[in-house]
Amino acid sequence: MSNFTLHELQCFNAVVLDGGFQAAAERLHRSHPSVFAAVAKLERQLGLDLLDRSGYRVQLTEAGHAFHRKVRFLLHEAEELQTYAAQLAMGEEAELRVVLGDLCPLPPVLEMLSRFFAQRPQTRLHLQFETVTGPWERLLEDEADLIVHRVPKSDVRMEWIDLGHVALVPVVAPGFLPFPPDTDITPQRMQAFTQCMVRDSARHPSEQGHFLVEGAPRSSVPDHLMKKELILHGMAWGHVPRFMIETELRDGSLLSIAGRHFPGVVEELSAARRRDRPHGPVADQLWDFLARHAPVLRPTLGRVPKAKKAPEHHR
Repeated sequence: MSNFTLHELQCFNAVVLDGGFQAAAERLHRSHPSVFAAVAKLERQLGLDLLDRSGYRVQLTEAGHAFHRKVRFLLHEAEELQTYAAQLAMGEEAELRVVLGDLCPLPPVLEMLSRFFAQRPQTRLHLQFETVTGPWERLLEDEADLIVHRVPKSDVRMEWIDLGHVALVPVVAPGFLPFPPDTDITPQRMQAFTQCMVRDSARHPSEQGHFLVEGAPRSSVPDHLMKKELILHGMAWGHVPRFMIETELRDGSLLSIAGRHFPGVVEELSAARRRDRPHGPVADQLWDFLARHAPVLRPTLGRVPKAKKAPEHHR
């Protein structure tokens, strides 16, 4: 049995995907006879009938089904190898696309990126900001090389480096509530008050909203900065990353209502990239740089400050 070629496998795969030789030829920008000949040659070399040509549409035989599963994997690996070879041939990448999520504290992360790219002037940093599941969508649709956000760690397509913890604190402005902002506030008591939420920037959101009180009026904003301003001005309440409100929590212009019913939440901030994609030399250097400097967040940013317990005469 002689060795079959990548071209023969590509022709076979195209016939399977398109259901016929003419359509496969159009997909591959080849002539119908050349595609037909390539698949016939592949079958002769293997000693197998891969396709049933008796019907209107070409169908896989039982052996063809089993063989095609392996072919798809091999062609995917070949495509990745070609991409990686192209990156090596180019030398260092001209651009790296990084997406920062809405849970990313900008000063420490931008400081790291600034330091790294200052030493690599030949590679331009293309920076974007996305919210909720937007960073995941950009990464999984190959619109980003790296994201800094919370990561769905059950998704095997991603690998990550943990950078620290970010606490989301439920807060109100003084006087927003007609009762004490204490640890015993229930969702039922908050139903009458406008809750502010950040809109998901993903084109196809994959998660339901977090921490939402059912039946409560809602206000939607594009980011946590606007959310913070609405809450500060007594127009809503909501969960805000602690790194954005440390000063306000200290001076009392924002009050935590974290307690038994609204415990707040701690998210893990990570840098993530595709595990199943090749990466160029500068992308690999950035990954190693982040790994060496992790974690980057102060531990206090990952703690939820609790509301004060109400005095007995308020109960």
